[in-house]
Amino acid sequence: MKRGFVNVLIFVLLLSLEGCFLFPDHKETLPPATQTGANTFGCLVNGTVWLPKGFNGTTNLIMSYDPTYAGGTFDIATYRILSDQDREYIYIFMSKLNKAGVYKLNDIHVGSATFDYSTQCNYDHDSLVYRNGALDLTRFDLSAGIISGTFQFTLFKKGCDSLKVTQGRFDMKL
Repeated sequence: MKRGFVNVLIFVLLLSLEGCFLFPDHKETLPPATQTGANTFGCLVNGTVWLPKGFNGTTNLIMSYDPTYAGGTFDIATYRILSDQDREYIYIFMSKLNKAGVYKLNDIHVGSATFDYSTQCNYDHDSLVYRNGALDLTRFDLSAGIISGTFQFTLFKKGCDSLKVTQGRFDMKL
């Protein structure tokens, strides 16, 4: 009888382990903050993981840099599709960027971010009451074609909740 109990116990343990592989926890996590050109982007938006997701006919993550325009123009455009009706976008863009370092995202001429075109609370640079944050370029290597960094910002618009973006990171190849 002991042997039968042990066999049943082993079977139950194996079955529960198999469940871990068949039904893994698909909780989203932020990508690591690397500097290798891994083509990653992620952040927390009001404490929730935000990653590019879906396909609308164009890539869901793109970065560009033009060293010849306005002292160096940099932008990241990304989106995620949650459903047919619900899409979210994040844009970070700025000019006068030409080396690694910390850049403030609080002046309309320096940078801005837009989030969530699916509601009437579009946080675009023309309608914001408050914008504050920073972009820290940790690797700015044009010869290798890699720009990496971290970012955080808070946006506020009248009639909408504050949008707090923290632990942002990207690692992109040009």
